[in-house]
Parts: sequence; C-alpha cells; structure tokens
Amino acid sequence: MKNCLVILLVLFLSVSCKKEVVKQPAKLIEKDKMIDIMYDLSLLEAMKYQHPQLIDSTETNPTKFILKKYKVDSLQFAQNNMYYAADYENYKDMFDEVGKRLAKVQRATDSIVVIEDKKAKKKKKEISKDSIKKIIPKQINIDSIKNSKSKLRR
Repeated sequence: MKNCLVILLVLFLSVSCKKEVVKQPAKLIEKDKMIDIMYDLSLLEAMKYQHPQLIDSTETNPTKFILKKYKVDSLQFAQNNMYYAADYENYKDMFDEVGKRLAKVQRATDSIVVIEDKKAKKKKKEISKDSIKKIIPKQINIDSIKNSKSKLRR
C-alpha cells in the first residue's frame, strides 16, 4: 500500500511538473508589434473606463479598429496572446514595457493639464481685474464723490 502511494505521488509530481508549452502560432506577431497592440488596447480600456459614453457613441468597434491598424485579425491576436502568456517572465516584461509607456504619457498629460490650469487661472484673474476696472468708473464717478464730500465740508 505504501509503495502504491509512493508511486502515485511520484507520477503525480512528474505530471504536474511537466511544462505545458503552447505551440508557436503560424502567424507570429513580433514582440515589439505585440507590445504596441497591447499598449493601444490598454489606452482603449482606459478610455472606456473614463468616458464610456464616447466609446458607446461610435459606430465602429474600437478593438477591431486597433487590430485592423496593425493588420492582425482577432484570432491571430488571441493565439499570439496565448503564446506570449505561456512564458510568464517574458509576458510580464511586455506588460512592464506597456506600463512604462502609459506612465510616460500620463506624466506628459498631467504636466499639460497643470499648465492649462495655470493659464485658465491667470486668464480668470485678468478677466476679473479688467471687469472690476470697467465696472467701477461706469457705476461710480470718483470726481462726483470728491465734489460731494467737499460740499458737505463747506
């Protein structure tokens, strides 16, 4: 009985340690091109999350557009995605590259937003200062105030 358990344990471990390798697809997408596709799809997902009404209002399917842009069909992309995902370390490196690109674009976008906010605040201050200058002379005549004060003193 113990021998039987040992044999089953050894067989189980040998089968479980067997590395399942996904066969390379017939039309392999280059790693750099695959990273570009993954980057664009990540941007698309971010857009769907931030502004779902914009994506829903379009007549075309944005995912199909991205795949068409890279001249890849959905089956080819799925097979290649599965192929690259089989090698965890390599796939992680690919996603790290996508993450770096997204972070770089986010920093650039954030700096542009900050600059635009500063411009808007500056313009708002200028408008408010100009509007005060325009309103005061029309509503209140400073000379008439001085004249009325001097008449009251006499």
